[in-house]
Amino acid sequence: MDGNAVRRLGEGANQTGVRAHNERLIMSVVQRHGEMPGTEIAKATGLSAQTVSNILRKLQDEGFLLRRSPKRGRVGKPSVPIAVDPDGALAFGLKIGRRSADLALTNMHGDILAQSQTTYRYPMPEAMLNYLSEGFENLASSLTAYQRRRICGIGIAAPSEIWSWVDVLGAPEEFTIWREIDFPGEAARITDLPLFTENDATAACQAEHIFGRGREFSDYAYFFIGSFIGGGIVQNSSVVVGAQGNAGAFGPLRVCPDGGQTVALMDAASLYLLEAAIAETGGDTASMWQMPQDWSAFEDLLDPWIARASQALAQAAHSVCSVIDFEAVLIDGAFPPNVRARIVHQTRQYMGELDLRGLTAPRIEEGHVGSNARVLGAACSPIYAQYFFK
Repeated sequence: MDGNAVRRLGEGANQTGVRAHNERLIMSVVQRHGEMPGTEIAKATGLSAQTVSNILRKLQDEGFLLRRSPKRGRVGKPSVPIAVDPDGALAFGLKIGRRSADLALTNMHGDILAQSQTTYRYPMPEAMLNYLSEGFENLASSLTAYQRRRICGIGIAAPSEIWSWVDVLGAPEEFTIWREIDFPGEAARITDLPLFTENDATAACQAEHIFGRGREFSDYAYFFIGSFIGGGIVQNSSVVVGAQGNAGAFGPLRVCPDGGQTVALMDAASLYLLEAAIAETGGDTASMWQMPQDWSAFEDLLDPWIARASQALAQAAHSVCSVIDFEAVLIDGAFPPNVRARIVHQTRQYMGELDLRGLTAPRIEEGHVGSNARVLGAACSPIYAQYFFK
């Protein structure tokens, strides 16, 4: 389909008692399609012109939508585009990774207004709570008084079982404290903001769906390559988590990237493998996680890692698209854009070498959000949970 096209959302209802539903629908339509006049909003939602007019007035008064300058040039009354007000709601996002953590402050447009990062050999809960506590005021220091009043929550994105794979991370035994601690509960002690939690890969998928290429497709699989690979699933233009939260948990998928023994996808297409190769040659592994990213120092090690990861990704894409008829498979990760482009190019090549009898191959495409996907997804969780349809 046209890369500029936008998949349509569902329709609203005119019955009484569904105003909140219709407000979210209108907000979601305007966010997804961009600024548009009330007449087009009515067509896109199936709501009456009067219902749309009433809701638009309310949302403008509350600071969530704004009116743009009238567009002239056509016969008749000039149309007045309606847009999402970027300052309608702001939120913090904390991404806890196995090698780095990010704290960001974002608005309704997905603009990151302020951000900080810390790197480590492995994260510990107390250090993460201190990082969060100190970061709140630092990141909000440049906001206006109005913007401060519009902060609506904090989202936390972390691996579902961050304590797993201790040996791979080189973490000490006390790292397993993550299994016992209620981190969201501890975080709630240092802020009165509403708190929302997400799996880190699901958060990345959410960011891509809202601010990246998600508007181009109604059904797609999303792979995010971090220390360990994960992902997400989008069906009917919504991110699907699953009854047990397993949707998009692609790491355990079995692949055979070199024609030998089958392994889990996480053991063929994760960054910890590249990190281990860099460490073996005496390289600086910390530079992998620092922003802005510059991976030129270990270019020689990238080729074999990309080749194996891409072959594994093609096999994984083949498997998931044999179960659900995805239009596309999007690939992104915590690496520079040129590395992403190489991975996607080679994954397409390997996909063409697979046995595709009985299967229409999906499009293999690059994600657009990049390394910030997880923290942006965390930050947008409070906003979208309260004001939009995901």
